[in-house]
Amino acid sequence: MRLIGDKLSSVRGGRVLFADLSFAVAAGEPLVVTGANGSGKTSLLRTIAGLLPATEGQIRLEGQAGDQPLREQCHYVGHRNAIKTALTVAENAGFWSRFLGGSSERPQRALDAFGLSALRDIPAGYLSAGQQRRLGLARLLFAERPLWLLDEPSTSLDEAAQGMLAAAVNTHLAGGGLAVVATHVPLGFTSARSLRLGPVAAAA
Repeated sequence: MRLIGDKLSSVRGGRVLFADLSFAVAAGEPLVVTGANGSGKTSLLRTIAGLLPATEGQIRLEGQAGDQPLREQCHYVGHRNAIKTALTVAENAGFWSRFLGGSSERPQRALDAFGLSALRDIPAGYLSAGQQRRLGLARLLFAERPLWLLDEPSTSLDEAAQGMLAAAVNTHLAGGGLAVVATHVPLGFTSARSLRLGPVAAAA
C-alpha cells in the first residue's frame, strides 16, 4: 500500500502555502512533515483527509482493499482533542468506538495503551491538558484505519506520554499501516521519511 501526493498545490486566503508538491510513502514507514508555523502542514493533512480540497493535484491510496474513499480509510487527529468534557473517560471512549465502528473490546485496550485506565470514571473535563491529549489520541486504536494523519500529536504530552504515542505509531506501522505526522519535535519513530514545507517544499 502506498499514499501518493501528485503535484499538490494549496492556496488559502489568496496565499500559496505550497505548490507542485509530490511525495510517496509506503506502508510501514511514517512521513514526517516539518516546517515553520503557517507553512501549510495542517492544510496538507486536512487535504489528505478530505477536509479541504486541493487547489491543484491529486492524492491517492494505492493497493488498499475495497473501494472506500480515502477519507473513510484514515484517522485524523488535529489540534483539538474532540472529547466531551461532561462525559467520563470511559464514556468518551465508548462513544468514539461506536461512532468509528470499532469492536467492544477496543476502548479498554486503547485506554491501557495510553495510560488512562485508572482515570476511566473521571469526567474528561477534570483531566490535565496532557491527559486530554492522550484521550484524543486513544481513538486511533478504537477502530482499524490504514492511514493515520497526526497534526502536532505531541502537544501537551510529557516524555512518558510521547513514548506511548511513539509505541502506538510504531505498532501501527509494523502491521502495515501508514502515517503522516506534522511535528516540530522528534517523536522516536523506528524509521521515517521527511517532507519539509517552506518557500520551496522538498521531499527526502
